[in-house]
Amino acid sequence: MYGEPYWNEARAYRFTLREIEEDIEDPSTELHQMCLDAVGRIIESQELMARMGLPEKHWDYIAGTWRGGDPGLYGRMDLAYGGTGPAKLLEYNADTPTSLFESTSFQWQWLEDQITAKVLPRDADQFNGTWEALVARFAEMWPGGDTIYFTSVPENSEDYGTVETMAWAAKEGGVNPLYLTIDKIGVSDDGRFLDADGYPIRFLFKLYPWENMLNEPFADYLAQSGCFMLEPAWKALLSNKAILPMLWRFNEGHPNLLPAFFEDEFTEAGPAVQRAEAAFAAGRVLKPIFSREGASVRILDAAGGEIAASTDHGYDEHPRIVQAYHPLPEFDGSHPVIGAWIIGDTCTGMGLREDRGLITQNLSQFIPHYIEG
Repeated sequence: MYGEPYWNEARAYRFTLREIEEDIEDPSTELHQMCLDAVGRIIESQELMARMGLPEKHWDYIAGTWRGGDPGLYGRMDLAYGGTGPAKLLEYNADTPTSLFESTSFQWQWLEDQITAKVLPRDADQFNGTWEALVARFAEMWPGGDTIYFTSVPENSEDYGTVETMAWAAKEGGVNPLYLTIDKIGVSDDGRFLDADGYPIRFLFKLYPWENMLNEPFADYLAQSGCFMLEPAWKALLSNKAILPMLWRFNEGHPNLLPAFFEDEFTEAGPAVQRAEAAFAAGRVLKPIFSREGASVRILDAAGGEIAASTDHGYDEHPRIVQAYHPLPEFDGSHPVIGAWIIGDTCTGMGLREDRGLITQNLSQFIPHYIEG
């Protein structure tokens, strides 16, 4: 972070078991179910699908993966939580979340080291069942074993670390993993995806955003390719910030949600916006629907004055949503965000990233946690 190490074990966050179970684990699982309900509603509405900003020619393909029951593998919910009050959902990356390796391996090794050194008591624990859940999920989805290709963009070490972690979990679950960079995938004359040696790809885990894939030339072959994708295309509706106004529309007043609206809805200030007026007293956050790592995010006060803004403007031209501003907790000048891991349909663990700024970005630090009490 800004010239400092990404992994920081100079401090750690302490949680009680009650906080984990009642404030993080159970609400995250419930939020995921609410997200699935929202996907089912969006799929059946052209008006709602249009709000998602995805190419219309691929709507039927997206809907087909949902109606066909294509299962999801994993996702990460980003939550604001400081130990009091309900955790608030900031966003849900249900397509290409990273920080998996440090969540499942690094911080668990840190916990064991701290217990061995007697810095932490022997009964200290960690909310970290994500690796075991991933292994079980692969075994459940491919009980007979199969070959799954794992792909990411070339020369991106963070993405490769996530893909490698996922491939090891698949191998432990009885699956044969093969890796190739996404630029090495070809298309046959009959529209099937091929590896670098010309063999058909039947199963593909891709750490590449659906909103990008659906705008690539090869997207026209997706429906006929016979290739099962992880994550399935319906996840494009969840890793999209447009899901936040949908969740509020369908679950207005839920304690783990922040009021959110599409920018034009907020400007029109209809009845729903008026009902949420008190929640916007602290300010509002403008988020492009496809923004990642805090890019192009702005925080404004109630009068419209700027509190904070991202230095990365890569998504400035995308449609935006407006979310009520819920200040992140502050500890020693840093602001943590909890990343709650969803494997299948259950919350299985978490990792924390923190930033000295109010917007969590790609240079934020990863901080371990432990459970005591």
